Amino acid sequence: MGIEAEVRAFITDEQYKRLVDYFDENAELIADDEQETHYLSGEKDLRIQKNKRYAKIWMKSGRIHDDHREELEVRTDKENFKELERLFSELGHTVEVKWFRKRKEYRWGDVTVCLDDTKGYGKIIELEKKVNESEKEEALEYLKAKLSELNVALTPKEEFNSKYEHYKKNWKSLTK
Repeated sequence: MGIEAEVRAFITDEQYKRLVDYFDENAELIADDEQETHYLSGEKDLRIQKNKRYAKIWMKSGRIHDDHREELEVRTDKENFKELERLFSELGHTVEVKWFRKRKEYRWGDVTVCLDDTKGYGKIIELEKKVNESEKEEALEYLKAKLSELNVALTPKEEFNSKYEHYKKNWKSLTK
């Protein structure tokens, strides 16, 4: 388990293309992925996901869109995803929202960069760094500076929260 410090911003189609071109030239591509993620009911931020390589269960502390959160993750074979769905259903969890995302993940120096194109939600850049508790504020400032270096403005948390709530209420129609 570690602390994930992260910054994110909604980006336009033009910014997305420019950033893909930039990172293809200046960073290491870790994954070009397609993901289906289910956010589950309950008091914790509990999720299951399947992608091209594996399935996973993960839980984050704090609230969605916090600048830094503790994260616990367990991976399994992608073929186990149906069993994960059934397991959590049998435990009483329901699916609150599903995300269908194409993600390009890069290693840019000491930063992980994710360029997401999420069906019904939009395009996002996310910069993150795993740190320990004492480094989280310094890491957050560092990530903000890296985002600025890319000529991308940080999206206010209020905008993310508003768009998330809209998506959460409408995801079934937005993802048809």
